[in-house]
Amino acid sequence: MSISSDWNSAENPAETPADTADTADQAPADRRPRVGLLGTGPWAHRTHAPALAAHAGSDFAGVWGRRPEAAAELAHAYGVKVYEDPDELFAECDAVAFALPPDVQAAMAVRAAAAGCHLLLDKPVATTVADARAVAEAAARHQVASVVFLTLRFAEPTAGWVEEQAARTGWFTAAAHWFGAVFPSDGTPSAYADSPWRKAKGGLWDVGPHALSVLIPVLGEVTAISATPGPSDVVQLALRHTSGAASTAVLSLSAPRAAAGVGLELRGTEGVHELPGWSDVPGAYGRALDALLTAARTGVPDPRGAEFGARLTEILAEAEAQLPT
Repeated sequence: MSISSDWNSAENPAETPADTADTADQAPADRRPRVGLLGTGPWAHRTHAPALAAHAGSDFAGVWGRRPEAAAELAHAYGVKVYEDPDELFAECDAVAFALPPDVQAAMAVRAAAAGCHLLLDKPVATTVADARAVAEAAARHQVASVVFLTLRFAEPTAGWVEEQAARTGWFTAAAHWFGAVFPSDGTPSAYADSPWRKAKGGLWDVGPHALSVLIPVLGEVTAISATPGPSDVVQLALRHTSGAASTAVLSLSAPRAAAGVGLELRGTEGVHELPGWSDVPGAYGRALDALLTAARTGVPDPRGAEFGARLTEILAEAEAQLPT
């Protein structure tokens, strides 16, 4: 897929037609891509905005939010433009970073792609298959690059660890757990607790994409799934993969604080391998932006793009359909 970009053309003047190279609207050769941010919540404050501001290969162009006062506050903190209209942001930016609830994100991503913006998406891309597919199809139709920020696939050392395990063969089984204390029964809720979609969808949709983002590249595509509910929002997934391996993932946002934690263990002919710890989430977000800009520049789709995000939504939706209502 060829991915168009004004700044990409500017960085490759040999590819610019001679009859347009000197036009007034030709981007200067040294112009860096401009990235706009949609969203103003805790995730935007803690991860997106600082990572965009610190990124050495792009310019943080500005912020739009559903609450204008919050957008103005965040934009002021970083000395960037506040946009009152998202379409104005799309028109002035080369790429858009999303810090919005998934089903708000999906509709905005389709609009951004139509405006020619590359997409740095959050997970899940959407909570319905139709919306997630619409994002992937819009990215393909308008030939824009896309990357879904799946923390374990961009943080270090976890990202390198996943690549190392994906190169191995002979996997037998895997067990993952992600126990968040966003809504703990024994303490103060986290900064992310004031999130209607997380309250409605729970750990399956919020942290399920993280577990799947590791299990799938290592063990192969999911061929069968069953979902069982536990206490509160706990969901246990049992998966089969194209490699023949079986895996489980237990997910929750309501773990007691003393029980919170993340882990993933792989077992196979080469022994037992455990997911390492990680930190520096803004740094991981910067690497996700690197991946997006690389995909835009080269025209080679990133494997962690909107198509992969749509597949994750399909798996999670199938699991959710098995749970009691």
